Amino acid sequence: MNELYLDQLLNINTREGYKSSNDSLHYHPYEPTPYYALDVLVQHYEVKQSDRIVDFGCGKGRLNFYFNYYFQSTVVGVEMNEEFYFQAIQNKTRYLENRKNSMDSLLFHCCLAQEYQINRLDNRFYFFNPFSIQIFMHVINNILQSLEKYEREVELILYYGSKEYIHYLEYQTAFKLKDEIKIPGLSIKNPYERFVIYHFSL
Repeated sequence: MNELYLDQLLNINTREGYKSSNDSLHYHPYEPTPYYALDVLVQHYEVKQSDRIVDFGCGKGRLNFYFNYYFQSTVVGVEMNEEFYFQAIQNKTRYLENRKNSMDSLLFHCCLAQEYQINRLDNRFYFFNPFSIQIFMHVINNILQSLEKYEREVELILYYGSKEYIHYLEYQTAFKLKDEIKIPGLSIKNPYERFVIYHFSL
């Protein structure tokens, strides 16, 4: 299934208007996760309706709507760019035209990733290499502080995870590598074309 077909299926538009979030070196250009990669992810990674997934740097909300459509899970989008945030809200309006029961399970916040207040129900966190290692470390620290208050199992899902992200998780946190999901036909030429899953439990 191609990009246009799935956007039309979900009644959203996430294919156009890629650009940099801002001029800061800490924030990387916006690009949605390819639907092809998402299809591979959900074939190998279990998502439950009870999961609450946070997508940092959600852009126009592609992953949010995709996971909600296929799993009815709650998905929270965190986006610092106001233009992308408003487009995500517009996509939500269109998506909900035929799915009114999903109203409360799609949430969007316009704020910096490090300023997002981790909810005690958040248990899955998605990163498509959205920002620098410094901000990533700040966000992970926020997650760990939340776990100290509300004990639970959580997982990190990294697509195109940088060497800095991986090194930090491996050597400076208690997160453990759970799985690696390579994208068929792409990961041989580009080793970053993969998902890595990290798990944490107390």
